[in-house]
Amino acid sequence: MKTAYALLMRSFFPRFKVKRYKPLALIGFIGLAVIILLTIIGPFIVPNDPLTANMAERLAAPSLSYPLGTDHMGRCIFSRLIIGSQTTLGITAIVVATVILIGIPLGLLSGYIGGRFDSFMMRMADGFIALPEFILAIAIAGFLGPSLFNLMIAVVLVKWISYTRVVRSIVLSEREKEYILAARVGGSSTWKIITKHLLPQVISPVLVLATLDIGKVILIISSLSYLGLGAQPPDPEWGAMLNDGRPYFQTIPELMIYPGMAIFLVVLSCNLIGEGLRDKLDVKSM
Repeated sequence: MKTAYALLMRSFFPRFKVKRYKPLALIGFIGLAVIILLTIIGPFIVPNDPLTANMAERLAAPSLSYPLGTDHMGRCIFSRLIIGSQTTLGITAIVVATVILIGIPLGLLSGYIGGRFDSFMMRMADGFIALPEFILAIAIAGFLGPSLFNLMIAVVLVKWISYTRVVRSIVLSEREKEYILAARVGGSSTWKIITKHLLPQVISPVLVLATLDIGKVILIISSLSYLGLGAQPPDPEWGAMLNDGRPYFQTIPELMIYPGMAIFLVVLSCNLIGEGLRDKLDVKSM
């Protein structure tokens, strides 16, 4: 069994040492892969239209037609759960990609150039950090108005800080090392030093941070939708589904349990993958 496991790890992770690999990370990877697969093929496997209300089937028990029953509007919970994953995971992917594209360049420039630009960026970051991320996201989303686009803007505005600070700290520790000094003496331009020498140094930590951050972003997005600041009825989204099921929690708790479990499984899978990557890439705790 151990031999087969070692061969599997060498096949899929040839650069990693098998003896250091954590099986829980593989479990997280498999779990996330299954969820992403269901999200992609969702429109082809759902038994009902997730937006179609049928008051005659309101709060129906699970059946062949409705695998997880129906909600207070007679809509198929299973269909809304599967299609809602496209909204929740899609927004999360866009937000994480955006904050990476913002955080890496700003962190590289702030750490390497320094001076007034660095002072300006860090004072701005300090201003955002003064308030908890979730409270700040609520304030921004509430000011902009309830919509998925405004929700994404709010989350991006509160998440870019951590990426910029992580990248900046790495650049500060690297820019005075001998290979950077040698590049300067050799006549390399600032652009070449940043892109060729410093950028590769920040990829691994940012990758680990992004993987661990996916769970946090999902929780923020779902929480804002739960508060009515994200997805608007009748669009399916896990946080909005939690809010829809709240009045019926004592009588039909499944209306909140199903989307809650979906959020829990995605967050758990991403955290397991992030912990595994942190060990494999030898990234210090962040």
